[in-house]
Amino acid sequence: MSDTIHTEEFKVNGDLLVGEVKKLVHEGNVRRIIIKTEEGQTLIEVPLTIGVMGGVVGAVLLPVWAAIGAIAALAAKLTLVVEKVEQPAPPEEKAQEPSPTTDA
Repeated sequence: MSDTIHTEEFKVNGDLLVGEVKKLVHEGNVRRIIIKTEEGQTLIEVPLTIGVMGGVVGAVLLPVWAAIGAIAALAAKLTLVVEKVEQPAPPEEKAQEPSPTTDA
């Protein structure tokens, strides 16, 4: 079974960028975050792994938060590209329906 990766793009103002990124990271299914300018130029690309999602999110990502905060202070409008991992649902077992009984 293979995981499915899809991307979503959000237009955000610089002052809301850090809060939006933190919210996405805490969701836990984010593989990568890319921050771009209005013109499409990539400013920062942050790969996230399952190991980072553990209890050490704050300490490991502290330099990243600082960089994102600096970008947010300098830019008014940004595009936030998020790669998410969708794990396939486990196969459902078909419930066997009772066979109809006929009372004669």
